[in-house]
Amino acid sequence: MAAAEDLEKIAEQEDRLVFDRFDEAIAFEIGSAIRTRGLSENFPIIVDIRLWDRALFYCALSGSTVNNTDWARRKINVVRTFHRSSYRMVLSKARSDRTFPVGDALPIDDYVLAGGGFPIKVKGVGVIGAIAVSGLPERQDHEVVVAAIADYLGIPRSELALGPA
Repeated sequence: MAAAEDLEKIAEQEDRLVFDRFDEAIAFEIGSAIRTRGLSENFPIIVDIRLWDRALFYCALSGSTVNNTDWARRKINVVRTFHRSSYRMVLSKARSDRTFPVGDALPIDDYVLAGGGFPIKVKGVGVIGAIAVSGLPERQDHEVVVAAIADYLGIPRSELALGPA
């Protein structure tokens, strides 16, 4: 039942966390907010914010590894393909091996079922990029991104927070 509740809340997050516009300054503000939170809470994370044609923000905090960078890249590819958060895909596919079914034709080298990638959606345009965090448990990676976007958009975090795990 918890997965069904999370799926419902994630769909709400994706519907409500929509920007009027998105540019380099907004990416920097959101990325910096995630970095600041990561430093204050000692998160061993990387933050990667990109449009489909280029990177806008990247940082790696103490304790993160090159593997986190690769996981973020693969999470972003999932968002790009499905225009959904990578955690939503984790819950909807429900596969313990972290791979997409063979019929989806998505290679493991480029796609992973792991939470932490979230779509950058602009009103009247659609999904134009993704924000990814990697280094924490996947549900927490997802929540860090959602909280930062909610804060930027002036939406109380509590309205969009996932329920207890």
